[in-house]
Amino acid sequence: MGRLAVAVIVSSWIIPISILVNRIVPDPYMDEIFHVPQAQQYCKGNFGSWDPMITTPPGLYFLSLAHVACFFPGMFCIQAASSFSDVCSTVALRSTNAILAVICSILVYEIITQLRPALDEMKATLNAIVLALYPLHWFFTFLYYTDVASLTAVLAMYLACLKKNYLFSALLGLLAVFVRQTNIIWVLFVACSGVIECTLTPSQTNVRSDEPGLSVRKDSQLASDKGVTKGSNLRKRRHGNTVETVNYSIQRSAPSTKSSLGLFDEIQRIFYMAWHLKWELLVSLSPFFMVLVAFVAFVSWNGSVVLGAKDAHAVTPHFAQIMYFSLVSALFMAPFHISVHQVAALLQSFWKDRLLSFFQLSAALIAGFLSVHFFSIAHPYLLADNRHYPFYLWRKVINAHWSMKYLLVPLYVYSWFSIFNLLAQAQKKIWVLSYFLASAAVLVPAPLIEFRYYTIPFFFLILHLHINDYRSWLLMGILYIVINIFTIYMFLFRPYSWDHEPGIQRFIW
Repeated sequence: MGRLAVAVIVSSWIIPISILVNRIVPDPYMDEIFHVPQAQQYCKGNFGSWDPMITTPPGLYFLSLAHVACFFPGMFCIQAASSFSDVCSTVALRSTNAILAVICSILVYEIITQLRPALDEMKATLNAIVLALYPLHWFFTFLYYTDVASLTAVLAMYLACLKKNYLFSALLGLLAVFVRQTNIIWVLFVACSGVIECTLTPSQTNVRSDEPGLSVRKDSQLASDKGVTKGSNLRKRRHGNTVETVNYSIQRSAPSTKSSLGLFDEIQRIFYMAWHLKWELLVSLSPFFMVLVAFVAFVSWNGSVVLGAKDAHAVTPHFAQIMYFSLVSALFMAPFHISVHQVAALLQSFWKDRLLSFFQLSAALIAGFLSVHFFSIAHPYLLADNRHYPFYLWRKVINAHWSMKYLLVPLYVYSWFSIFNLLAQAQKKIWVLSYFLASAAVLVPAPLIEFRYYTIPFFFLILHLHINDYRSWLLMGILYIVINIFTIYMFLFRPYSWDHEPGIQRFIW
């Protein structure tokens, strides 16, 4: 019932708004002027054709071919199209993302129920619907960009990993990389999540050990010789006269929960358990390694991570990007972060271990100031294109005065501390660290400030916050609706003209 409700509710706004967008903006706009003609070349069978301005792989175009092929026979029968290429109009190609957005909302629902199996179905449905309204994801549902397909493929990969179907997860990871190459970071992150789950869940840590420094809890009842039958996933090993039963199963008995161990204890335990489970982990997670090998081979052959426009998208250390992400994410989750309760929780956490917290805060502020001073990049695209909202945020906020970028650093730091505090309430410390490193690996090399780059790390963040205050979820949903109404209104009904370029211009994220 939950999946069906999510699909119906999400479709109820996607269909009418897609019709409205296609009626008012029938022609390709912005990056669509590259993506649409390229997909249409594929529809004609010209697979050797490639626009050198396109930076991402052709995964989206092949998904569109499959999508268009589904309804081509019907259109051919009613003589609405005489050939396959005739069906590949801008409207038909945009509808690829509309379908993917519905699938994505169902995947979000499934992930929520996997991560929180005790959650009420109605609450899980509400969470999934609110996340389907996330402004960056919602807006690009109606245009032919790679963002919706990228998010859908990554979430499908993660869901398969949660269900311990590692081979299928790796194949979906390959698809995710084929849509957008930076998704290789999320393939590695998902693989790391699999290792963490296999080695740190209670069912996997019930191992008797005499090694110093490891407080590994043993089973309350060891299986007897008679109790371990042929085909069981329990193996026995002898240490002297002691029979030790180790659970080598890669199956997870419960979703990820908060760990009471420290970070270094978790790392130590992971290495210890990974050694005992080395062959099972190697077999189960080797498909992810194969995806990594294929990606490295591609980069070596291509000479760069991006396909086209390599000069404009060269890898550049842009550490300020991770600061922008924290604040943008906190603002999009304002009911969770900007509240008296959350501020009080942070102060209480700070006061509990004042010396360590003071050191962490000082280090974070220093890193923040150094990032915005030495690694804050104003990309030429950002400065020249006033169709994007980041253009105005850069001019009116960050670059309004020379001191402004420094004054924002405490907000960035607060946002990250708040994010870490919320994640620590539900996730293991090593998972939180892995998430931060993955987000940094995706965002820091990107020289251009594009809020749509934040979508995947944002979804991983919010899906792992186990927050039960559903008034906050409702407030967040209302916030998203207001933002979406504003952005779609500005896009559709407030066009303007450029003196130096013909045609109608529109505001976009």
